[in-house]
Amino acid sequence: MRDPPRLPRALWPRLQLVESTDLPGLPLPLRRWIGDYLRGILAATHLFAPAAPRIAELLREAGTACIVDLCSGGGGPWPGLALEVETSLGGPVRVLLTDLHPDAETWEFLRSTSGGAVEGLMEPVPADAVPAALAGVRTIFDGLHHLPPRAARAVLADAARRRVPFMAGEAVERSVLGLAGILISPLLVWLVTPVLRPLSLARVLLTYLLPVVPLLVLWDGIVSVLRCYRPGELLALAEGLDPAYSWSVEGGRRGRGPTLLVGRPIAPLDPPSLGRSAAALVKSRA
Repeated sequence: MRDPPRLPRALWPRLQLVESTDLPGLPLPLRRWIGDYLRGILAATHLFAPAAPRIAELLREAGTACIVDLCSGGGGPWPGLALEVETSLGGPVRVLLTDLHPDAETWEFLRSTSGGAVEGLMEPVPADAVPAALAGVRTIFDGLHHLPPRAARAVLADAARRRVPFMAGEAVERSVLGLAGILISPLLVWLVTPVLRPLSLARVLLTYLLPVVPLLVLWDGIVSVLRCYRPGELLALAEGLDPAYSWSVEGGRRGRGPTLLVGRPIAPLDPPSLGRSAAALVKSRA
């Protein structure tokens, strides 16, 4: 694969900074609490609801009801989004969470609260080299901006090479408006925390008495804005990957919802090979 093209020039260039959740030394409780907050705020705002009909469309085209989510972390918009996809699809879906560093406890919580619609694979899965057995429509939410251009392009290239449908969703945008929205995140952490579970004494103390969690969320939000990819930059990353695969971008400007990068194979896929493998693999691990 050739080197990624230069990103389009911008007055506000993208910066490859570091979020607290990128640090391997971040204590696991803090990592989980940040993930819980992000999952809670996405569930409360339904921010990724516009992605549901697009995912349902990709599932229909591929002839499958299986979604393989990459860089899942704390679960992102699932399982709330799973219900919205099922409504758009008119039938049940199966969401498989994957990550380089699986969180068994969090994913078991999501499995139990989703009625089994959302499950996690407790083995490391690189987003740029997804095993062939994990077949299904691929998604990645608020994960692509963590990657520098070369690594992000490799994730897109793997989906194109495997000829599987793909969607990347980003909640923030690199703009003054996007940055302004992040500045209220400490207040949102304080408002959302009482409804998050499990609500431990340590979480309460490090949220309200010593505002460690709100400050980490604020820092990560600012960094996310500064390094997220704009629509034109996403298309530049996907440029020239595979002539039999098409890419498009929706939203992401002036408050018009999240940025959605959608990739789909131009030639028809074989539904049986795409539809059963991931679900069968999860059952074999149960």
